Amino acid sequence: MAARDDFPASQAGPTTELILNFTQTAQGLFLAGGVELTLQAVVDLAVATIEGCDCAGLFVLKAGRVTTPVHTDTVVAELDALQISGHEGPCLDSIARGTAFYAEDLAGDHRWPNFGPAAAAIGVRSLLALCLSGDGTVGALNLYARYPLAFGAVDRARGLVLAGLAGLALSVAEAHEEEARRAENLRQALVTRELIGQAQGILMERERITAEQAFDILRRASQHLNTKLREVAQQLVETGERPQTGLSSTQA
Repeated sequence: MAARDDFPASQAGPTTELILNFTQTAQGLFLAGGVELTLQAVVDLAVATIEGCDCAGLFVLKAGRVTTPVHTDTVVAELDALQISGHEGPCLDSIARGTAFYAEDLAGDHRWPNFGPAAAAIGVRSLLALCLSGDGTVGALNLYARYPLAFGAVDRARGLVLAGLAGLALSVAEAHEEEARRAENLRQALVTRELIGQAQGILMERERITAEQAFDILRRASQHLNTKLREVAQQLVETGERPQTGLSSTQA
């Protein structure tokens, strides 16, 4: 990646600055890692790259409930709780309507007559709520400032870019985590199959029975002991002891 000093002074300007910010932001988000790390990277980058932003947080909609997984300051958690408990606020409206909301001065913003004065009393006067866009997470990136009129046109533009990149990065992180879960489930299934096969082999050799009969012993032991079939098989493989089935030796 080109560093800021790699650009000749004759080429420096608003366009170069925008490209650098865009590239660095994208790299920071898409290289963050899993979903949790990506969420934290989003709010950290908001504070680092948007001049008017003093602190930031995220609203994420999951199963019909709004959650607040990350923030950069404890005051954000307090503001988030005010909106959620009062069912009022720009961050909730951003999710509901799928667009951005900017409060220049919460102390006198009549759109949120309860939340606005409460936020101002805590010490937050400006708020920029940006809907996350992308195929994955539904939510809002919420930027807070101590002073009124904190977010100028450039700040709002950068916020929109960050929210767009954040939505895409979260979609990618969620897809990677889902793929990792599927791979782990497959691995566990293969391990379970191997364990059961080994346990069957031990029973077949020791008791001169068929594979079906050996599996039936394991199944009945699992039911009797109220233990997963894999655990019964693993115990047999590790100890060599025939699992209890709850039946007499003649019945078993």
